[in-house]
Amino acid sequence: MDLKTKIIAAAEQLFDRHGYMATGVDRLTEAADMSSRTLYKHTGSKAALMAMVLSDRDRRFMRRIDVRTVDGLFAALEDWSRVEGMRGCLFLRTLAETGGETPEIAAAVRAHKAAFHARIVDIVATDIGGGGPPDLAEQILVLVEGATQAAVYRGVGAIISARAAAAALVEGARS
Repeated sequence: MDLKTKIIAAAEQLFDRHGYMATGVDRLTEAADMSSRTLYKHTGSKAALMAMVLSDRDRRFMRRIDVRTVDGLFAALEDWSRVEGMRGCLFLRTLAETGGETPEIAAAVRAHKAAFHARIVDIVATDIGGGGPPDLAEQILVLVEGATQAAVYRGVGAIISARAAAAALVEGARS
């Protein structure tokens, strides 16, 4: 594992568990086992490091949801939540913490959410065979986002319930 990958992995664990604002540089350097000078040399700034973390997380998440059905999307989300934890969406949590005022972070969140929406549109079109009702992809997106947040306090049952609701929507669109 190269140094930059090590920094990003350590930072993601801390940011995901403690939040962006509560994770100081001292904590980051300790977790990555390096000096602040080395950390900044490889990342530029804490905000740039967070943008790198989000970019890396985006790549992993989008790979995980490379599925062809809405049911497969919820199965992948359930698996992701069990592996990564149920602390809600790191993108939205970080955006909320920074109030959208940190350009690197806001750009990373916008890019992820746009790609995520596009992926859901593709999944719905593939699953339904043409796209279905125009608002179906948006409804599925809201179910995924809501289940992700509700899983924080309701556990994986929130995702299972959203999966059942999505199945009913898909079945209705096929009829």
